[in-house]
Amino acid sequence: MLSTAYSPWFILLCLAVGAGYTALLYSAQGPWSRAVNYTLAGLRFVVVSFLCFLLLSPFIKTTTTRTEAPTIVLAVDNSQSISLFTPKPALSQLTVGLPQLAATLREKGFRVETRTLTKPNTAPDSLRFTASRTDLSQLLSDSREANAERNLAGVVLVSDGLVNRGQEPQFSEFNFPIFSVALGDTVAKRDLRLTDLVYNRVAFSGNKFPLEAEIGYEGYAGGAATVEVREGGRVLQSRRVALPAGRRRVKTTFQLTAPTPGKRRYEVRVLPQTGEFTVLNNARTAFVEVVKGKLRVLLAGAAPHPDLKALRAAILANNNFDLTLVVAGVGAPLPAGASFDVAVLHQLPARGGLGQELLARVRAAKVPVLYVLGAQSDYAAYNQLITGLNVQPRGAQTDEVTPLPNPGFARLPLDEESRRRLAQYPPVPVPFGDLRLGGGAEAALWQQVGRLPTQKPLLVFGSAAGSGPRAATLLAENTWQWRLAEAIAHDNHPEVYDRLIGRTLQLLTQNANKKRLDVYPTQDAFGTQDDVTLGTETYNAVFERIYDQKIILTLTDSAKKARTVTFANAPDGSPLHLGPLPAGLYRYQARATLGGQAQQTSGELLVQNQPLEAQESKADHRLLAQLSRRSGGRLYYPAHLDKLAQDIEKANFKPQLSSEEDLKDLVNLKWLFFALLALLTAEWATRKYQGGV
Repeated sequence: MLSTAYSPWFILLCLAVGAGYTALLYSAQGPWSRAVNYTLAGLRFVVVSFLCFLLLSPFIKTTTTRTEAPTIVLAVDNSQSISLFTPKPALSQLTVGLPQLAATLREKGFRVETRTLTKPNTAPDSLRFTASRTDLSQLLSDSREANAERNLAGVVLVSDGLVNRGQEPQFSEFNFPIFSVALGDTVAKRDLRLTDLVYNRVAFSGNKFPLEAEIGYEGYAGGAATVEVREGGRVLQSRRVALPAGRRRVKTTFQLTAPTPGKRRYEVRVLPQTGEFTVLNNARTAFVEVVKGKLRVLLAGAAPHPDLKALRAAILANNNFDLTLVVAGVGAPLPAGASFDVAVLHQLPARGGLGQELLARVRAAKVPVLYVLGAQSDYAAYNQLITGLNVQPRGAQTDEVTPLPNPGFARLPLDEESRRRLAQYPPVPVPFGDLRLGGGAEAALWQQVGRLPTQKPLLVFGSAAGSGPRAATLLAENTWQWRLAEAIAHDNHPEVYDRLIGRTLQLLTQNANKKRLDVYPTQDAFGTQDDVTLGTETYNAVFERIYDQKIILTLTDSAKKARTVTFANAPDGSPLHLGPLPAGLYRYQARATLGGQAQQTSGELLVQNQPLEAQESKADHRLLAQLSRRSGGRLYYPAHLDKLAQDIEKANFKPQLSSEEDLKDLVNLKWLFFALLALLTAEWATRKYQGGV
């Protein structure tokens, strides 16, 4: 549609100007015929009138209407439990019927997309049930987010309802109907399984510590099972556990004695019995770090603050910490003979010299320190401590941020659930200004402002001057809100906040006596489908972090077969990727030459089968029915896929119409310029040809 910025009556004026100009120029008879004169007059009239019309700022408004077909997502749980426990006829009906369902829906005008736990897009006739874990909530959320700009009509969820990762899907809200197709078998298989291990990850040398095993059973009620605890192939303890009738699970507790300090690996196994459906779920591994004694922690604050209560609760959640709490000018002072292994200083150094005595005691003790900065912090005094971070705030301005894990900091591994919880934390204030990392300092957490991720540091690990004790800095104030929000959302279990504080203190003390070459697994154990990764740290003679150093790694499996890898540690902190490895215990030795001196370190890593999908054989069709009922869908079985297609068609999902308007100024169209130029050229050429001027 053509419009102008002025009244359309001005178009008559434009025509009048064009007609007047033409009459003045061509009213007298020229040296050409009357027909040529009328033609030339017409050309001049069109050009002049149109040029005047362009002064009215004309524009073209274009409206484009698009039709978006309704989308149906086939969300397929392609986990191993489907192939393990689904009866063969039902699985065959699914593999044949699912491509037919997709084709039928496309014929009815639907856009069909197939997603699995492991692939965002796949063909329904090429499904392989090999995924080692099931997160249905993530599968449904990904289906929604991937079609946020499309006309998502519904999701066909093909699953057995067994979830072993992420959030339970029935507690999430979905704004589309879920049509569930139930797989698996609701009749439990005859099976013994080790469902859980409960233990403290740290024990004290020479002390006894409990290891609680939970045994699940189907078909063996009234009998008994033999449970063993092994270390390095040696049976430490074995006992016969009764399996009472009327129950499905029973617990038993072993009391083990912690040996000399170091990392220990204990395998707990339920011995197989006759008629057992699978033995994949009969064993689990416990990793215990044996230490000399409890870590003594000093928590000191410049003034009373809710953060102190949150930090105190997080520290006391770990049985391996002894805590002393001191607030400057409040309550009893720090005893003269008090000693500690690590200190947490909340807003110390503080403005006005508050808490100088506490700060002096900590510096004299030469222990690692976690600094928590806030509104009362004296940033000038803090910068003089040379902690690896320099903070130059701009007045009292702050940013409201949430924590964002740095994937390159392998010393603080976070699983998907921990990352999800961190993303749900409420924003807290941090100083706004110039934040600069010093040599050897690394950010474990970055700042995320709203939805904008940044690489501004939030939690920093760095060294004090020279080879002194390590220091860490948390720039966030009011982190008590993090712990409270997590406790409310997760049944009073703020595990991620407590683990973050505890792991930070452990890292500070573990690195008090650094090795110049350190190579370590990024997690306690890897699955056979995981990418095995090793973190690497190299330091110069004054223990400053250095990079791009040539490292030779020799990896040896349990069969004494060695594999050598040569690599350089990257400045971005990314780990060495070894890829998936077969199950087994591997030992490694790393060598490097740093500053002309040979350095060496060694360790071990475990790759094990993680049979999460074999832990539960009884399908949970009740969960699928609940999901469908709450969202407005229904529950189906593989034999009823034709009925599912009919019901989706009867639901009368409509195409979505969307329109888009586009405004273009006529004067900006290049082709108009060339058209007017062509008309003027034609007029001029005709006049010259006819003998005119």
